[in-house]
Amino acid sequence: MNQTRLNAYRIMWLFVFFDLPTNTKKERKAASKFRNDLLRDGFTMMQYSVYIRHCASKENAEVHSQRVRTMIPEKGQISILMITDKQYGSIINFWGNKSPPQTRIGAQLELF
Repeated sequence: MNQTRLNAYRIMWLFVFFDLPTNTKKERKAASKFRNDLLRDGFTMMQYSVYIRHCASKENAEVHSQRVRTMIPEKGQISILMITDKQYGSIINFWGNKSPPQTRIGAQLELF
């Protein structure tokens, strides 16, 4: 039985950064559809034009990355970044001039 050990170097985070035009009703509708498609695919809004998704493996992240490519609107710029859970653990977030108290998030285990 070949088991792959889950660790912080195998688990991935997928970031989608985008800048979409919203000058016309058609562009606003396309931008809204793109955001809703990301949410339906399990992404969470980190910032207005930055969405993230936890993936159990690099292969799983590649599946979702390919899915995002099929959602891309006619106009705008989309960037996709894949990082390990270990790299994501180094993120520092600030809200205003002060950072909120650090809350320790427990380890998450996905069973599929």
